[in-house]
Amino acid sequence: LPSSSVLLNGMEGSKLGIWVAHGEGRLICPDLPTEVLIGDKLVPIAYIDPDGHMTEEYPYNPNGSPYGIAGLCSPDGRHLAMMPHPERCFRLWQWPWMPASWQKLEASPWLRMFQNARTWCLEHKA
Repeated sequence: LPSSSVLLNGMEGSKLGIWVAHGEGRLICPDLPTEVLIGDKLVPIAYIDPDGHMTEEYPYNPNGSPYGIAGLCSPDGRHLAMMPHPERCFRLWQWPWMPASWQKLEASPWLRMFQNARTWCLEHKA
């Protein structure tokens, strides 16, 4: 999804599998409608169905989080909170299945998130 997230920079529109190790991490924002979060581009990652639509349907969304929201970022993009676990799937051997086109990659597309973090830190040294 389009957002200002530093970590997910360049990954907009990606449809990637990811490990999920929770069932209770549902997003609840009683003071801020989820439509506002989405409209303000603070939702950089979401659970999707096989057709690529944000979903609340199990098993595609393991916790029923509204609109399939799987993470939030701050308006400036420096902070990201997400429920899935990209640290568990950035190496190819961590994937139980992958598309044939990935067989020759050295790492999964999730590695980009960690590379983005490193790049940001190097560019913003105090």
